[in-house]
Amino acid sequence: MTLKEKIYRHYLETVNDKIQVLERVLADLKESGSNETKSTAGDKHETALAMLQIEQENKRTQLSDVLIQKAALEKINPAVSADRIMGGSLIKTNKGFFFISIALGKALIDGIGVIAISPQSPLGLKLMGLQPGDTVEITNNRYNIESIF
Repeated sequence: MTLKEKIYRHYLETVNDKIQVLERVLADLKESGSNETKSTAGDKHETALAMLQIEQENKRTQLSDVLIQKAALEKINPAVSADRIMGGSLIKTNKGFFFISIALGKALIDGIGVIAISPQSPLGLKLMGLQPGDTVEITNNRYNIESIF
């Protein structure tokens, strides 16, 4: 398995883990809501039920966002490589490795630090279409593209 495939799998597992956690939290909140409806404590009961409903809605929104991230990540084929930076590219720069996919932050894979960034991020936008040997500057940082995987 290539480094790029390992990185892809790591971030896919990260997203799947987030989905599982959010689904578990939603199930727990649903159970709490069921228990809350059995109570008859008046205003206190209604306030607690309203808070649970707000929390459920927040978690459903988070789950929806993570499912969108997963769908975007699943569109990437880690076996594909190009001579110019595009979505799904793994880039080696003088500042480290960047995986152009979705914004998932830093990871350490096989002892190599990688940052997953979105192609819509400020750095991602500037990197798109570049090739090895090109340089881009953003917020007083110069990134020299050394190679693309």
